[in-house]
Amino acid sequence: MHSLLVGILRIGIAAAVLFGLFAQAVIIPTTAADEVDLFPPYEPYALPYVIASILGVACVQVALGAIWMLLAKVERDAIFTRAAFRWVDLIIGAAVVATLIALGAAVHLTLDTIPSPDDGMAVEGALLAALACVAAGAAFSMLMVIMRTLLGKAMDMRTELAEVI
Repeated sequence: MHSLLVGILRIGIAAAVLFGLFAQAVIIPTTAADEVDLFPPYEPYALPYVIASILGVACVQVALGAIWMLLAKVERDAIFTRAAFRWVDLIIGAAVVATLIALGAAVHLTLDTIPSPDDGMAVEGALLAALACVAAGAAFSMLMVIMRTLLGKAMDMRTELAEVI
């Protein structure tokens, strides 16, 4: 892989991780506090949803860190080693945890009677967003499992080719 492309990807990963840290420290808590100020009945739900959101962003950051490590393996031409599986497994684990967090939010939004200003569309919108996150997370997790299988097959083929040569 071209070094310039790897450098650009690393800049993007670093920017995404830094933005995630800013979101965890500022955006998520501030938005929750603003929502509670606008509609005080949301107050009992603010802290659990802030924690879930921060953990969800942390899962993305963990996956980005694993991608960073995989890029380092690509640069060293060491991607077809057993050590690469650890990083792919970490991405899969982070995706599964984030999906479970979204599923927990979706279940809570479905089963609990959450007060809503106006006509309840805020809760319905949040439920749809949580369900979309569950679907995207499940699809991404399955894709990564397939990619892990492909990495294993490519590694086996490379080993077999090395033996032949």
